[in-house]
Amino acid sequence: MSFYTDAELAAFLDEALPANRSSMLEQDLRSDTELRNRLIEVRGREAAGLHTIGGIWRRSRLSCPTRDEMGQHLLGALEADHSGYIRFHVETVGCRYCAANLADLQAAATPDDQPHRRRTRYFQTSAGYLKSKQ
Repeated sequence: MSFYTDAELAAFLDEALPANRSSMLEQDLRSDTELRNRLIEVRGREAAGLHTIGGIWRRSRLSCPTRDEMGQHLLGALEADHSGYIRFHVETVGCRYCAANLADLQAAATPDDQPHRRRTRYFQTSAGYLKSKQ
């Protein structure tokens, strides 16, 4: 069994824990009553308003780069240090919000030939309905 900090338990409740660590925690929660009780305690503290600086930092995502910065990172327009931080934040820290944002930006940057295919198929299926000019 692994040891989990209260910060990790709070991140798990906020669905901000990296996926591999989250699945390990879920597995351990199934068999460890003490861990389940700690999770309930952490949830109670969060619900009661007993906030920590770390909790506020995570919920407000103060260390997350903006979407504009991530777009500039993908374009290679950021300084090396700033770009390195974004890689560190997504790959090492494992921020799921930023990873999803980055994946969305990457998907938007890839050329989409869907409209062309849809238009071609539309014309192919309606070719028999077009009236010839006589």
